[in-house]
Parts: sequence; C-alpha cells; structure tokens
Amino acid sequence: MKDSTPIASLGEFGLIDHLTKDITPVNSSTVKGVGDDCAVLEYNDRQVLVTTDMLMEGVHFDLTYVPLKHLGYKSAMVNISDIYAMNGTPRQMTVSIALSKRFSVEDMEEFYSGLQLACQRHGVDLVGGDTTSSLTGLAISITCIGECEKGKAVFRSGAGQNDLICVSGNLGAAYMGLQLLEREKAVFNSQPHNDGQPFSPDFSGKEYLLERQLKPEARGDIIKQLREAGIQPTAMMDISDGLSSELMHLCKQSGTGCSVYQERIPIDYQTAVMAEELGMDVYTCALNGGEDYELLFTVPLTDHDKVIGLKDVKLIGHMTRPELGRHLVTGSGQEIELKAQGWQSNL
Repeated sequence: MKDSTPIASLGEFGLIDHLTKDITPVNSSTVKGVGDDCAVLEYNDRQVLVTTDMLMEGVHFDLTYVPLKHLGYKSAMVNISDIYAMNGTPRQMTVSIALSKRFSVEDMEEFYSGLQLACQRHGVDLVGGDTTSSLTGLAISITCIGECEKGKAVFRSGAGQNDLICVSGNLGAAYMGLQLLEREKAVFNSQPHNDGQPFSPDFSGKEYLLERQLKPEARGDIIKQLREAGIQPTAMMDISDGLSSELMHLCKQSGTGCSVYQERIPIDYQTAVMAEELGMDVYTCALNGGEDYELLFTVPLTDHDKVIGLKDVKLIGHMTRPELGRHLVTGSGQEIELKAQGWQSNL
C-alpha cells in the first residue's frame, strides 16, 4: 500500500506549489496565473463571464463512493458548464479547498488530476485559489471565468412566445446513477464486514449511469454546433436541478408559459431500465432528477430547420403566452402542470 504524505509536512504554500508546479497557461488572456497575490487577466473587446459554485461533503458529494479524481473532474465541469450556458468560452479557473487532517497530499493529487483533466479538455487555465483547514469535512469552491463576444451572451430572460424549446443529450441518467450508488452503499452498510470478504457492488450493464453521475461532461460541443449553424439562442441554461425546475426559471424570467411534450423528452435505454428496476416513473426522473448538465435553450421558430439538423439536440416543445401556464403534454394529450421538484439545499 502506498504511503501517504501528511499535508502538514508541506504546509499551505508548499501544497499549492506541489499541486500547481506543472500548470502552464494556454490562453493569451492569462497574463499571470498561479504564484502571486492575484491572477492577471486581459480582455479587450470581449465581455467577461464569471461563475462560482461551492460543493460541500455530505451535501453535494459522498466520498463513500465518489473517487477524488472524479470529484475534481466534476467540480471543474459544473462551473465550465455554466460558462457554456451563457454562450461563452471558459478561459480561467480558481480553486479553493477546505480540508481536514484525514486527507493526505496524495489525496489532493488525485483531486487535482481530475480537475486538471477537465481544464485541459476545455482549454481552461488554472490561475489561483486558496487552501485552508476544515473541522467538518471537505469543502470546494470554484470560480470559472470566461469570455463572450459583445452582444452574444445568452440570458435566461430572452425567450419569446412561440420560441422552440430544445435540450441536448438525454435526461435522468445522472439521477439514476445516484440511485444506483446509494443502493449499493445501503447494501454495503447492511452487511457484516468481519468476514474478510471484499464487497463487490453490482454495476454490470449500468456503466453509463455511473459515468453520468460521477463524470458529467459540459456541452461545449453543442455551443460549437450552434455557432457553426448560425443559431443564436434566445435563452439558455444548463440542467443542474432538473428539466422541470429549469423550464420554470426560463418561463419566469422570460415572462412566458410553455408546453413540453413528454414523448419528446430524450431518455437513454439504461435510464429506463434502471427506473423500472427501482419502480420509478422514468419521466419523473428525467424532469426532476438533475445533475445532467445538458443544455436547455430556446430558439426562434424561424430556426426550426437549422436546429433539427443539430447532432444530439432534441426539440421538446415551445414557449407560449404566460396566461396559458407551464405544462407537460402526455402522449394522450393530457396537460399536467409543471412543478419544480428538483434538488434544493436544506437551508
């Protein structure tokens, strides 16, 4: 078994130096990265986008089944996704961590390896951050900085009546992955562990669901397709709290209603099988599960022919007059009022 190095043996600045010594900026807008009191960025005729997310152990992730490398990757990816959701390009990132003595230098190396992999895949420079001690577990705060051509940023408030509602990828898989991990954790906790036999969770045939939960991918490829097709979305956001919740955000901020067709909601086969196995309604999972980090966006009706030609994009409905409400239309034509039942913090 590999020996672990106490973080105290390096100290705060030694740990930062150790984790960031091989980081080299790739963006011209990064004038100065890690190693000074502040990072220095330079933008001329571009708009700057900034987003911040905080992840708390026991609230947002469970280290019983989340590997630290995957946690680093996902922590970066959820912030990168926010930049894409504004029609921007992610450029820089800062990372702040609070950690207890139970973590070693090698643990943080694993976390940073996942973090840097996500940054490398999307051309993002890691330019700074902070570390401190924690008495309650691991806390992660990440800020991502991006850029956007002036006048091209897409807000949640720009959708109009009759705009088409589109979504990338498929929905509900991340939630099903979480249910699978929680089920296997419960099995593990219910078994005696003094027989010397290693616990072997049953994940066969469900690898895609695990990947969607542990290693989500920000959809920069969809933003690229939209630009190449000459499509400027009227409103957009990423799906972190569930499709239903995000649709209601768009409607509220745009002053519209919506009609979404149940049969058009994209669902992967493994998601459907897992939902049936757990006795859950798969469309409820897709509407309210969250953590898919797909893009939800609206486009003008005149872009119909362009948008249906995009790879991995599904047209699922349209915006309506606000007085018509916000509805899910079933296969039989029944209209069910949408409700926000996605993830909420216990504040």
